[in-house]
Amino acid sequence: MNREFIARIGTFSLVIGVWIFVLFVASEFSGDANFDYLFWAVLAVSVGLIMRRRREPRPHTERFSYVRKLRTRKHPEKGKK
Repeated sequence: MNREFIARIGTFSLVIGVWIFVLFVASEFSGDANFDYLFWAVLAVSVGLIMRRRREPRPHTERFSYVRKLRTRKHPEKGKK
């Protein structure tokens, strides 16, 4: 499978996990806490984080290249990483 597709599924799982956690909080406020929601929320968020770790880093943009050049001229030790 494509790594980007897996990362998108991970993002979807994170969003679903957050919404399930909101359902858990709502059930807690109602006075009848349903801990099944908490379990599924933790599971969905965990799977989402594991799947998102596999994504490739974003490519370097040239958006602020002029500012970076100015900064490296002023402080040459900060430009080297």
